Amino acid sequence: MKIIFMGTPEFAVPSLLKLNNDPEIEIEAVITQPDRKSGRGQKVHYSDIKEKALENDLEILQSENVNKKEFLKKLKKIDPDFIVVVAFGQKLSPELLDIPEYGCINLHASLLPEYRGSSPIHKAIIDGKEVTGNTTMYMAEGWDDGDIIYQQKVEIEENDTVGILHDKLAERGSELLLKTLKDVKTGKAPRIEQDDSKATFAYKIDKSLGEIDWEQSANAIHNLIRGVNPWPGAFTYLNGERLKI
Repeated sequence: MKIIFMGTPEFAVPSLLKLNNDPEIEIEAVITQPDRKSGRGQKVHYSDIKEKALENDLEILQSENVNKKEFLKKLKKIDPDFIVVVAFGQKLSPELLDIPEYGCINLHASLLPEYRGSSPIHKAIIDGKEVTGNTTMYMAEGWDDGDIIYQQKVEIEENDTVGILHDKLAERGSELLLKTLKDVKTGKAPRIEQDDSKATFAYKIDKSLGEIDWEQSANAIHNLIRGVNPWPGAFTYLNGERLKI
């Protein structure tokens, strides 16, 4: 089956490698966010997905807006069976969603409709959840509101940080994604509408989230510290000095 893979951060890497190593799958192109300048020297940095795509000799496409007409023409020319999206970072237009024969399939790191949005792993730990998971779904025009295909539960251990849970979900999710594509292709996959009334949201976080409120319970503080580790990091102030926790 012919696939276009869309992804950007480290979370998407296991899925890219899992699909690329499967003999039934041909990745025709990898689409990732444009290169960014960062650091004191403003050096150009590639996304984690671009690095892996280069290592595996995969064709790379980049655009600030994948919904532009010229870019859509490139995708239509590939004529993919699937477009696979894992933590890509841009919203897809209806015209783009209609390109692949079997649809655009997304892997999301929560048990939808819980924690729609960009920070589901952080939010699950901060909220003190003991279980989270992955969901594969058919993409729709909204954020993470498409019909569910499969879900898998992943336990959150008492001392799991975002970094630890991120890696668990990324590895397990790659397996779920591969199963999803094969079952959709053969007509075995279910299609379950989400209950919007049960939806919760995990919006984009910033550094201010890491400030500890010492009026909270010990357990809530423990969850916050885990839920912002390694980024953006927990902190407090002592005698006017900012301390990392």
